[in-house]
Amino acid sequence: MLILIAFWACALIATANTAKEYQRCLMMLQQNSYRSERYRRWLRQSADSTSVTRLVGMAVFLVAMVTWSTTDWSMAMMMLFGLLNVVALSRVKYKKPLVWTARVKRLYGVMAALSAALIAAAVLIFGNSGALDRLFAATVAVTGLYCASHMVTLAALALLAPVEKRINRRFTDDARRILRSMPDLKIIGITGSYGKTSTKHYLQRILSESFDTLMTPGSFNTPLGVVRTVREHLKPYNEVFIVEMGAKNIGDIKEICDIVNPSIGIVTAVGEQHLESFKTIENVQRTKFELIDALPADGLAVVNDDFPFAANRPVDNVEVVRYAIRDTAGATVTARDITYDSRGTSFTIAGPDWEMRLHTHLVGECNISNLMAAVVTARHLGVPDEKIRIAVDHIEQVEHRLNLKRTPGGITIIDDAFNSNPTGSAMALDVLASMTGGQRIIITPGMIELGDRQEELNRAFGRKIAECADTVIVVGHYNRDAILEGIAEGSMAQERVMMADTFSEAQAMLTSMAKAGDTVLYENDLPDTFK
Repeated sequence: MLILIAFWACALIATANTAKEYQRCLMMLQQNSYRSERYRRWLRQSADSTSVTRLVGMAVFLVAMVTWSTTDWSMAMMMLFGLLNVVALSRVKYKKPLVWTARVKRLYGVMAALSAALIAAAVLIFGNSGALDRLFAATVAVTGLYCASHMVTLAALALLAPVEKRINRRFTDDARRILRSMPDLKIIGITGSYGKTSTKHYLQRILSESFDTLMTPGSFNTPLGVVRTVREHLKPYNEVFIVEMGAKNIGDIKEICDIVNPSIGIVTAVGEQHLESFKTIENVQRTKFELIDALPADGLAVVNDDFPFAANRPVDNVEVVRYAIRDTAGATVTARDITYDSRGTSFTIAGPDWEMRLHTHLVGECNISNLMAAVVTARHLGVPDEKIRIAVDHIEQVEHRLNLKRTPGGITIIDDAFNSNPTGSAMALDVLASMTGGQRIIITPGMIELGDRQEELNRAFGRKIAECADTVIVVGHYNRDAILEGIAEGSMAQERVMMADTFSEAQAMLTSMAKAGDTVLYENDLPDTFK
């Protein structure tokens, strides 16, 4: 009787371990937008399928297979491994934990059904010698499923693909119906390699002075995110709908435009981001300008000419306003007389026959650029200049995007944790370099999704760090070597270069060294998929 109870306990612990691993797999699938190619890319980059824990699990499984019998030793091994892994997985804190959406529940249900079928087959084939034998066969099968959890996840994704396609089509058709019922709604699309989220927030704040305005929340910048916003948040009294449009593949922006049909399109930047999927900057350009190509003849394109691959892309299907701070030769709207004080930034925006002197609490050239796009669009829609001035002066910094804070202890924090691109990172370092009076510290794991240029660009990032910072804490191992090589090419003293495995470890280092008057830049914070 005791041995039967022990075997049941082993089987339940092994099942709990596999169930926990399935949840982790689904979390990573969710963070990769439920796309099999992105999930497989994460597997290759993270080497999760060959991690130490998974190799140990495979070893335990193989030992159990070789000794296929109801041996106490094999059961004990599977129970111990399952127990230790459940504890380890339970202790991990994720930045974006699994959200149990309806789609996740469907996927989990299919994964459970597939697993149940395989376990039942194992019991029927190998468990014909009694209860202990059947429990042993089930436990071995469950342990094997743990080892194959990624394949089970991808299998469930493939099996549900037709169902999800029908569901998505129904939701999309409903969103289109809602939008057709509001013919007077002004729809503004915003895309760009970087700056689109900040521009969205700034534009929403300015337009709210004159219009009832809705913007896509958070990171709802995918087709389904936009569809969900329309179905759940758009109201008949809304006058303007601001749609952030993200992309990692050619055609992503066009897909969103085909749903919402924007009349105004803003391209904030065309730069080196998501090169892992885009491969070339030309593909990035092509994708971002899908927004401009989708505009009607009476629409308006607003394009940032400070980026060569935005400036050199002709726009002849619609009226275009080109804005710039640095490369102003072809721009129709420029910024000049930029000054900084304790309250923020003052600057002048000038068009062909107009100009405005503005003040903002925001800092950094990138924020001025984003404000320019918002101001141009607001003036086009008829918002009075005085209302624009008031709104710009009251705009709050967007969380984790060059967000300036001061601690009670007198330390200045520059929070740029949601940035992961070469241009934005360089701008953030320039802001750090402008800080005087104390030590300038940067905490960073580097930049990701840069394809074949990732090592090169992180090395250049390291050189820039050596120029602009006094101390650096490099977090994690993903880009460590490239960043350290770049720093070594600069003039930073070796004792000012530190390494930490996690952000919590970096924070402990910071606590021991930071003093009043110091400035700390948090540059990028890699998602769970890059841990």
